[in-house]
Amino acid sequence: MSTAGLKPRMTGGARLGLAAIMILLLAACSDTGLGDLKSFVEETKQKKGVVEPLPEFKTAETFRYSASRLRDPFSTWKSEVKTTVATPKVIDGVRPNVNRSKEVLENFPLDTLRMIGTLEFNQQLWGLVKAPDGIIYRVKTNNYLGQNYGKIHRIQEDKLLLTEIVPNGLGGWEERQAVLSVNKVE
Repeated sequence: MSTAGLKPRMTGGARLGLAAIMILLLAACSDTGLGDLKSFVEETKQKKGVVEPLPEFKTAETFRYSASRLRDPFSTWKSEVKTTVATPKVIDGVRPNVNRSKEVLENFPLDTLRMIGTLEFNQQLWGLVKAPDGIIYRVKTNNYLGQNYGKIHRIQEDKLLLTEIVPNGLGGWEERQAVLSVNKVE
C-alpha cells in the first residue's frame, strides 16, 4: 500500500500544546516599549520644582490736576490753533471733464507709454504710441492719454506735447505740461 495520498493527523493534545507554545512565544515578543516612559515619569516625580515669587508691584502716585486756569489736558486743542494756510483758489475753468468717455490710453500711466514715431495721413500728423499691452495706437491732436487727464495739444516729429490736469493738493486742480518723446535707441 502506498502512503503518498495520506496526510498525517494531529491529535487534540498536540493541537493544544502547539497553541500554548504559540501563545507563550507571542507573549514573550510583545514588549510594550513603555519601560523608558515609566522610568522618565518616575524621575520627573522625584524632582522638586522651584517657582520664583511674583515681583512686587509699586503703587503709582495719584496726581490731582488743580491748575484750573490752565488748559484742560483732556479737551481738544483744535479750537485754540488758528489756521494760517490760505484757502486755495479754484479756477473755474481748470477741472477734468469726468462726464466724457475715457479713451483707451487713459488706462495707462503716462510713464509707461512710449512714443515710437509719427505718421502723416490725409495731411494730418498722427503720433504712434506703444502701450504696455504691446499694442501700437494712433493718436491725434485733442486725444487723451495717461491717467491725469492728459490732452494732446500738439504733435511734432519727435514728441507729443500735452496738458494734464492734476490735483493741486489743496482741493483744486491745476494744469501741468507734459511731453512724450521718441526714445532713440543707438
